[in-house]
Amino acid sequence: MSRTTPATLALTRAGIAFSLATYDYDPGAERVGLQAAEAIGVPASIVFKTLMVEVDGKPACVVVPSDQEVNMKKVASAFGGKSAQMMKPADAERLTGYKVGGISPFGQRKPVPAAVEEMAVLEDEIYLNGGQRGLQIRMRPDDLVRALGARVADLIR
Repeated sequence: MSRTTPATLALTRAGIAFSLATYDYDPGAERVGLQAAEAIGVPASIVFKTLMVEVDGKPACVVVPSDQEVNMKKVASAFGGKSAQMMKPADAERLTGYKVGGISPFGQRKPVPAAVEEMAVLEDEIYLNGGQRGLQIRMRPDDLVRALGARVADLIR
């Protein structure tokens, strides 16, 4: 497995400190983030998933804990929109350049507005996808917010 992805290159260029954790990705896992947390031996609450959404028809990226469900009304509100829905997987792959199960908020083909669940900033470090299945980036939540230029908001149920 390559440890160099568009995500790791973007973080390196931005001067953001991070480390990597690899695990055996299970394509049959019902919830990829929970499987990642178990595989790398950390609580699911600090492994965050990257979701591609559409707010009033425009693409956006949200980063939420893997053990939580996103609230689409809160997502729409965070971006000043009226409605939000999950992006179709094929559209998310085309927009980001990553495969579902490996989508990272960093190094996407086309940068889009991003929001990070406010619970993230309460943690010392979090994990999120590194741009390929089985690769997690460990970093400080404030660096995540800064690197993405993201808004911090309540995004979960």
